[in-house]
Amino acid sequence: MSITPVNLTAVNLSEALASFDDIYSPRIVARINDYDVRIAHTRGEHVWHTHEDTDEFFLVLDGRFDVAYRDAAGQEHTVVLRQGDTFVVPRGTEHKPSSPGGSILMFEPTGTSTTGDHQGAVPDHVDSTTGHALATPERVPTSNPRGAARHDR
Repeated sequence: MSITPVNLTAVNLSEALASFDDIYSPRIVARINDYDVRIAHTRGEHVWHTHEDTDEFFLVLDGRFDVAYRDAAGQEHTVVLRQGDTFVVPRGTEHKPSSPGGSILMFEPTGTSTTGDHQGAVPDHVDSTTGHALATPERVPTSNPRGAARHDR
């Protein structure tokens, strides 16, 4: 039995980030098991949301990225992250990212919406998506099997 490699191309994160300008509109740079490795530019406020079924991992690649969250008592706290910092938002934790400008890398199960359970309108600068394929000269975009639909637009 022969195995055909799916994608054995290295992705340079700096080049990948330079290939698009949209903020809070993640690009899928790799898949590992049932998880997407996503990168995104960040600036401004995201929306309060929760991911009931999964933790959310952030690695700050550049700039600053803040994560506000509400504890079980409803108290708000903010974690300030800078280049090289990581933070995990536990499943079921209401949180809202914001940033004066930067870029991040995330690990999320394939099909996870960037706005989780958020109800209501999503600001124009926030893309409510399950991730977009990264378009590079080496890679032809592939469709996300669960779709990349925008919501509340």
